[in-house]
Amino acid sequence: MNRCSSFFSVRSFGLGLSLACLWMAACQTWANESQHIYRCGNSYTNQPNSAQNCKLVNNTASRVIVIEGVRVQGQQAVSPHVGSGANGAIAGMKVDSADQHQRDAQAQAVLQAELQKTQQQHAELLREWNNGEPERRADEFRQPQKYQDRVAQLRGALQRTEADIAGLRRELSRLPAANLTGAKP
Repeated sequence: MNRCSSFFSVRSFGLGLSLACLWMAACQTWANESQHIYRCGNSYTNQPNSAQNCKLVNNTASRVIVIEGVRVQGQQAVSPHVGSGANGAIAGMKVDSADQHQRDAQAQAVLQAELQKTQQQHAELLREWNNGEPERRADEFRQPQKYQDRVAQLRGALQRTEADIAGLRRELSRLPAANLTGAKP
């Protein structure tokens, strides 16, 4: 009889504990659902600030779930091994002047090649543009809107290439003067 009574008492204790947990969870859920949620600008809160123009959000129509973003850490987040490769200057190491001249020369060569390619593309677009009167294609005689769209696309492409050329020239002007003239320091 002792075993049986201890079995029932443990079982009834577990059942009572389960019911108590369920009751607490239900009360917590009811308390969360009965709270009012306010929208103050782009943030949601259950404690509105009277200085802000907060509006009550109807939480019966939809639930509001706010997930806070990850906070960015300052300089501690940067790994000390970031600049150990070819970009040694990032980690605080000095770059040898010969290496720097070589990098500047490579940058100048890349920018010059890109400038020449962009200038060729611009010349081709200007030839096709024909002073604002591009030649009509066969299908554009019957569809004038198609011709106008192509003219607008050509105008936009010309403006983009002109902006690219100006940007490349700006970048070339920022390079050290010794590399632009070819003279050694």
